[in-house]
Amino acid sequence: MDKATVVLYSGLGGIGHLTPMVQLSQLFVQHGVAVTVALVKPQEEPATSFSAEVARAAAANPSITFHVLLPPPCPAEEEAPRDMFDRHRLIDAPLRDFLRSLPAVRALVLDMFCAGSLDVATELGIPAYFFFASGATILAIYLNLSSVVANMGRSFAELGDSPLSLPGAPPFRAADLPKIVLDDDDATRVFVRLFERMPESNGILVNTYESLGARAVHALRDGACVPGRPTPPVYCVGPLVTEGGDEKHECLEWLDAQPDSSVVFLSFGSRGTFPKKQLQEIAVGLEKSEQRFLWVVRSPRSEEQNFGDPLPGPEPDLDALLPEGFLERTKHQGLVVRSWAPQVEVLGHRTTGAFMPTAGGTRRWKGSRRGCRCCVGRCTRNRG
Repeated sequence: MDKATVVLYSGLGGIGHLTPMVQLSQLFVQHGVAVTVALVKPQEEPATSFSAEVARAAAANPSITFHVLLPPPCPAEEEAPRDMFDRHRLIDAPLRDFLRSLPAVRALVLDMFCAGSLDVATELGIPAYFFFASGATILAIYLNLSSVVANMGRSFAELGDSPLSLPGAPPFRAADLPKIVLDDDDATRVFVRLFERMPESNGILVNTYESLGARAVHALRDGACVPGRPTPPVYCVGPLVTEGGDEKHECLEWLDAQPDSSVVFLSFGSRGTFPKKQLQEIAVGLEKSEQRFLWVVRSPRSEEQNFGDPLPGPEPDLDALLPEGFLERTKHQGLVVRSWAPQVEVLGHRTTGAFMPTAGGTRRWKGSRRGCRCCVGRCTRNRG
């Protein structure tokens, strides 16, 4: 590489965080900037699946360079990383070496979960920016968390249905926050620390446009979301919604054969996993609803795994996870897809009539009554 390069680092986020990074890379390329996407080879996920996804992204984006960082060997159990910051520190050395190997790095753009890598950028004198792939309102809420926690004297979970009014966001119930915020445990504290460090960067790139989230964008730029500290510039770079690749996913062919606006799409994000019991509850709700559905199922994580832990690796065994005979009984009603589906294309498909995501990607349902029948009756499709 002879010219200055912008490096986008997705850290340990896995393939789920690669897609928005690639979308942002395309924007840089359109402005004539050389881009390299750096990502970490996961130790827990199947190497073949990871390599295939990276190869797919590289083939669809020949103007972007992809570089896979190899993590060091797993440390002894007593030295194992305790949280997300510790896990990223293990990757700091290969990231530092890679950045030093480039002739010139114009900037380092970090995934929102890579806050610890700010120290590498500072050490090397490289301007560092964060990329927040969601909208401005949720960013405003998350940046407010640290000051709210410091002043509140109790957890968000203890507030229950009490209304919260934070700069940049409409009033909402404390209970509507993602599970990672409500738990008030070590994982919650790590999550809050991520957003404490974000204002230390040279800027924040947000996947929105100003008129869509004007209230939040103005609050962010005015510094109202980070009281008592400087707020870096906030840049609206969205909407980033393009998915590359010419190969048509099997679920799109299935959707082509369904009536218009007839299918409920259930997809809970790259970290939206459920225990076997809850997967079976969702299956029961879907079957009883008699509603057409497209459902993305990931392997459950273990009870010991927490927010930010490596994602489950094996492809889900649908026959073992779902109720006996479910796939056969519903084969004319719906389609279950393992691990991943092209979400943007599915949401834009003429037959998708409702979308059932999850709150923050980490909330777990308390029972099937919060399942698909509620969604079928109340969700509306947004084609905007």
